Amino acid sequence: MSDSSVVEIYADGACKGNPGPGGWGAWLSIAGHEKDLYGGELNTTNNRMELTAVIRALEALKRECKVKIYTDSVYVQKGITEWVHGWKARNWTTSDKKPVKNVDLWKNLDRLVQQHQIEWIWVKGHAGNAGNERADALANKGVDQVLGREVA
Repeated sequence: MSDSSVVEIYADGACKGNPGPGGWGAWLSIAGHEKDLYGGELNTTNNRMELTAVIRALEALKRECKVKIYTDSVYVQKGITEWVHGWKARNWTTSDKKPVKNVDLWKNLDRLVQQHQIEWIWVKGHAGNAGNERADALANKGVDQVLGREVA
């Protein structure tokens, strides 16, 4: 596969209160084609929205792809590249024997990542990265949508 066949995904979550109304956003780009995705939930957490953004973006892919996922969430990036292996080995419990939080989303994400070749890239949030800023704006549109505000 050439580099033009790599799907770049910027994913972000937002929450007004934690828990509270939240939104998720993802900006997908491949070979000059772009797609914006966003949505939200009335009662959620920031971590759930961060996970949902990545899940919805991966669900939008129609076939196996080479993917670069950019996230400002250490929770998502480390969770799927490091922690998930131990969680699965311990039947979805943490090292101190507690149930993994957001296990429904982690299981869904774990299933989806098996279908693609993914490189996970952490980016500093709110630091001028254009893709991250766009995903953040989409996540905030998701919040506005669930709160019934006009979404342009």
